[in-house]
Amino acid sequence: MADNTVTKKPKVSPPLIGTHNGHFHADEALAVYLLRLLPSFSSSPLVRTRDPAVLATCHTVVDVGGEYDPLSNRFDHHQRTFSTTFPKHNTRLSSAGLVYMHFGRSIIAHHTSLPPDHPDVTLLYEKLYTDFIEAIDANDNGISAYDPAALAAANVERRFKDFGVTLASLVGDLNHPDPTAAPGEPQDEDSLFAKASKLMGDVFMRKLYSASASWLPARSTVASAYNSRRTDVHSSGRIIILPQSGIPWKEHLYNLEKQASGDGVVDPASEVYYVLYPEGATEGSKWRVQCVPVSEASFESRKPLPVSWRGVRDENLDNVMNEEAEKTGKAKIPEGAVFVHASGFIGGHKTKEGALAMALRGLEES
Repeated sequence: MADNTVTKKPKVSPPLIGTHNGHFHADEALAVYLLRLLPSFSSSPLVRTRDPAVLATCHTVVDVGGEYDPLSNRFDHHQRTFSTTFPKHNTRLSSAGLVYMHFGRSIIAHHTSLPPDHPDVTLLYEKLYTDFIEAIDANDNGISAYDPAALAAANVERRFKDFGVTLASLVGDLNHPDPTAAPGEPQDEDSLFAKASKLMGDVFMRKLYSASASWLPARSTVASAYNSRRTDVHSSGRIIILPQSGIPWKEHLYNLEKQASGDGVVDPASEVYYVLYPEGATEGSKWRVQCVPVSEASFESRKPLPVSWRGVRDENLDNVMNEEAEKTGKAKIPEGAVFVHASGFIGGHKTKEGALAMALRGLEES
């Protein structure tokens, strides 16, 4: 008689993750979440302790233990001799950066269904570090975005307090029990850490999906608009027109300008001043004319819209434009102006033709 006994595979416990207990920070909160984004760690338990004997039982340890050894899955950065940085960057890594440096490609590949060596994974790997992870590393290591000595020498003073709304500060707040929590909601240290880890992880995933689903596809769209701007829009090359709203164009535009220069230094005479796009996807949508900022994070425009238009709306704006045209003898801008922001960085018109006319008039302003 045949033996029909089914041999059961032994149940393998998920790898145990360890980090320190006590006051927690954004870097290890993110590091733990990043690990759990990998299939092999998706159900991993977490132990928070500083006991070396307990940490020795962990498969992977982050932000504690005094050791950085990727072969044994030890990712601490507090050693005096530690100086590791992300490739082509200068900021010393925290536990978040260490985990990302070693596992980031696999995380991105898994969540985008791309091979780890795909060029798009490489682009996203670099972008997510530059746009998000590096700031976490810098914060945990006490590194400022600007040289404090240089700021002091230039007598630059902070205009207002902004460090209370950073992710790091929000994680810091989560160390304290929530007095508004529902009865029975856990407020112990490990539960609060779990909330902090989820906060950091949710932001990372939002960044990943935004970069992969929006920023990455936008590269070709912006490139097409940039390359055809002189023949399809205006011979000056100062205006580009995008086919839809919501396209993240700034970083791509700056990169295209640098590439076109040949040496990475953009000639001011060839800079794009205005970007036009429809407000919505439906036919008849209003159009926007947005000024290109002097840098990606700047509020200063390369060439803001005319001063006389700023802060004016609707019929009043039409009247101002018509009066100027009559005085100067220039062609009238089609009626249908919607607004121009008080700073002149953006304006709107009911039609594409009107928005383009606003941009062209902006070019004429000295």
